[in-house]
Amino acid sequence: MQIIQGTTDFKLQKKSAVAIGKFDGIHLGHQQLLAKVMEQKKNGLLAVIFTFDPSPAALFGGQLMKELMTKEEKRTVFEQMGIDVLIEFPLTFETAATEPECFVKEYLSKKLQAAVIAAGTDLSFGKKGAGNAVLLQSLAKECGYQVEIIDKVSLEGEEISSTLTREAVEKGEMEKVTALLGTPYKVQGIVEHGRKLGRTLGMPTVNIVPQEGKLLPPNGVYYSKVCLDGREYPAISNIGYKPTVSDVEILGVETYLYDFDADIYGKEIVVELLSFKRPEMKFDGVEALKQQIHIDMEEGLSYHNLNKSKVEVK
Repeated sequence: MQIIQGTTDFKLQKKSAVAIGKFDGIHLGHQQLLAKVMEQKKNGLLAVIFTFDPSPAALFGGQLMKELMTKEEKRTVFEQMGIDVLIEFPLTFETAATEPECFVKEYLSKKLQAAVIAAGTDLSFGKKGAGNAVLLQSLAKECGYQVEIIDKVSLEGEEISSTLTREAVEKGEMEKVTALLGTPYKVQGIVEHGRKLGRTLGMPTVNIVPQEGKLLPPNGVYYSKVCLDGREYPAISNIGYKPTVSDVEILGVETYLYDFDADIYGKEIVVELLSFKRPEMKFDGVEALKQQIHIDMEEGLSYHNLNKSKVEVK
C-alpha cells in the first residue's frame, strides 16, 4: 500500500475509486463505504482512501483528541483490506480554507483522477466545512466521476457513528463496541519489559503501552484475546496504573495469555478487548492482589470456555 502523507503535491498515474472520511474506528458504516471502492478494483481502478491528518476536530479544537484508532492502526487495517493508496492529507488552517469546489476539482478530480467517489451523507470538507455530498454530485458530470453516497447504518435503532462508538468505549461496553465495529476493540503495541511481578504472583504477563492519543475504556480487568504472528490466544487483560504495586503513573495494558510461556519481548501484538470484568482496584497488599488475580484467571477460563484440565493456571 502506498502512503502519501505530509504533502499536497501528489498525482496518481491511474484512475481511482476514492473513499473520503475520517475513518475513526472503521465502524460498520465506514465498512460499507470502503466496500464501494474495493468493488472498483475489478474495473481496474485504484482503491484510494482520502483522510485528514490531523482530524478537523483536532485542528480546530486546538488539543489532542483521543481516537478509536491511531494512525498506525488505521494503516494496518487499510493494508490488510487491500487498499492501494492511502492519502493522509495535511490539514492546516491554510489547506482547510480551500474553497470546496476547488478542493473537488484540484485534489479529487485532477490529482487523484477519481472515476468513483464514495462518501457518507454527513461528509464535510473545504472552507468552513461547506463542501458536502450535494456539491460532489453537482460536479460529477463536469469532472467525469460517479458518486456513491452511503446512508447511515443503524444498530438497534441507533445510527452508527464514531461518536456512538467512542461513547460505548468510554463506558466499557465492549460487546456493544464489537457490534458497532463488527470486530472487537483493538489495542496494539510492542511488548515491553515490566517489573516481572506477575511471574512471582503465578501470572506471567505481557505489557504494552498504548500510543498517545489512543482512546481506552475505563481502567479495569477485561476478558480479551491476543493476536500474535497470525495466531489468536485467549487472554485476560488489565488496563491501568497497577495501584497496588506501583506509584508510577504510566497507563499500560498488561495481559495474561492462557497456556503460553514464550519470550515475545520486542514483538508487536494486538490485544482485543472482549468484555469488561471488574474495575481497577487498590488491594491491601500483594497477597490480596494475588488472590484476586487467581479468581480473575479462573473466571477467564469459564469465559473463554477453556478446559481447565488442559490449560495450566499457575
